[in-house]
Amino acid sequence: MASTSRALGRLSAPSMGVARLQTQAVSRLLSSAPRRALISESRQVAVTQQIRCAHTETTPALPEPPKERRRFRTLRWLWKAPLLASLAGIAYVGWGVYEERNPGPQVEPDPSKKTLVVLGTGWGSVSLLKKLDTEHYNVIVISPRNYFLFTPLLPSCTTGLIEHRSIMEPIRTILRHTKANVKFYEAEASSVDPERKVVRVLDTSEIRGDVIETEIPYDMLVVGVGAENATFGIPGVREHTCFLKEIGDAQRIRKKIMDCVETAAFKGQSQEEIDRLLHMVVVGGGPTGVEFAGELQDFFEEDIKKLIPDIADRFRVTLIEALPNVLPSFSKQLIEYTESTFKEEKIDIMTKTMVKKVTEKTVEAEINKPDGTREKITLPYGLLVWATGNAVRPVVKDLMDRIPAQKDSRRGLAVNEYLVVQGTRDIWAVGDCAVAGYAPTAQVAAQEGNFLAGLFNNMARTEVLEQRVRELSGSLNLEPGNAADISKEIEEHERQLRRIKDIKPFHYSHQGSLAYIGSEKAVADVSWFNGNFASGGSLTFLFWRSAYLSMCFSTRNRLLVINDWVKSKLFGRDVSRE
Repeated sequence: MASTSRALGRLSAPSMGVARLQTQAVSRLLSSAPRRALISESRQVAVTQQIRCAHTETTPALPEPPKERRRFRTLRWLWKAPLLASLAGIAYVGWGVYEERNPGPQVEPDPSKKTLVVLGTGWGSVSLLKKLDTEHYNVIVISPRNYFLFTPLLPSCTTGLIEHRSIMEPIRTILRHTKANVKFYEAEASSVDPERKVVRVLDTSEIRGDVIETEIPYDMLVVGVGAENATFGIPGVREHTCFLKEIGDAQRIRKKIMDCVETAAFKGQSQEEIDRLLHMVVVGGGPTGVEFAGELQDFFEEDIKKLIPDIADRFRVTLIEALPNVLPSFSKQLIEYTESTFKEEKIDIMTKTMVKKVTEKTVEAEINKPDGTREKITLPYGLLVWATGNAVRPVVKDLMDRIPAQKDSRRGLAVNEYLVVQGTRDIWAVGDCAVAGYAPTAQVAAQEGNFLAGLFNNMARTEVLEQRVRELSGSLNLEPGNAADISKEIEEHERQLRRIKDIKPFHYSHQGSLAYIGSEKAVADVSWFNGNFASGGSLTFLFWRSAYLSMCFSTRNRLLVINDWVKSKLFGRDVSRE
């Protein structure tokens, strides 16, 4: 143990010396720490910079992220286009609704201005009223119908595809949007006296007051009463057929269709009677008759077959036309397409067939065969719709008898190139009651109304300026001090008179013809540059709907028609009788 202690003592002596040396070195380092800290910090910064420079020189640069391709940016904006279009459409519709519900103030009539009387609320009259500057006239509208009827969609009302009020626009709503106040009388014009310049009107409403008949004087008269259905003197037509010209006709047809269906489904009905009741005959191969036949076939195929399958296969539609083909105003290509489509839909077409007599349950007709012979046939029917021919209304016939120049006219009031009734100076005629050398269509009547509006506006502006020039010329010598100013104003008015364009004679511009042929197909014969563009099929059906929708007179009508189309597509047509 003693030897071990001595060994440890010998070893610890040098170790303690080393420790003292280390303690001294540490104290010297601590005394010089601040100075060396600054040096080491500066060296550290320099080294860091050198390392960064070396790293930059030796390490390649990272590639830039690829730029987004342009087509992807286009696609990114493309999905927003429908959203923006929808918002724009909603804003447009909202603005249209706001304008219709909030018309501006109107100017009160001025007794010193001329009185313009308009008879009728059809295509010609309403087109005139919408474009006429009513501030220049005291306008009075007379019609037994206090609404405008969009007749191209009338066949759709017969089967419940469209409700009848969706294609009716109140005439007072239209007149409320004119610049000046327009008077409207719901009455029927019974006669016109061109010598005394008065119109005799009769109140035909169910509720009558103390005064039911009166006279209305006029300075200018526009006759736009249209035409009534022509029976061509065939016995039984007026008593047993349904016409298709007014909204009441469509409602009557709709009720009779369901009457035939429900009667055919009655227990114990014979097979012959079921075949008769479910045989629908349409007379007239024009657009109205063709569209009604197509709508009727759709109604049975899409709705009646699902609800009453027991008798649905007995349903038949027959179209009778006196001419060699249907849709005579269309191209030959579209006529053939229509006839082939009707054959697929099992609609019978009987051309070169003349109706001779109509009874309560049968129609007697005569067919002209290719060999020149004639064959008489008898067709039993449940419903017979007469969709052909126009006849002169009594008020037009009375006016023609009062004007000697109209003695040779048979189809209506003969007019000149400015639509002035021949033999008069202050009576104009538009629409089906006027004979201007054009077909009696809504398109012709609308253009005639627009023409008269431009003519009357031009006449009013010219008269105002000429009157002002006469007044200034008369005061030129009475006020010599203002002669220079008056002469300058006269020159300005004369310059305005020269700028007013002379209205050229009326010329009808045919925009095309459209017709629905059933099975969601339509035909269109549209004017294209110097020729015509003919098409038919499902895409044409979409064009037919969009064209008629754009032709509606108000935003209200457009929204109601769209709602009816969607409702019928989702839930089917309404088959209730009333």
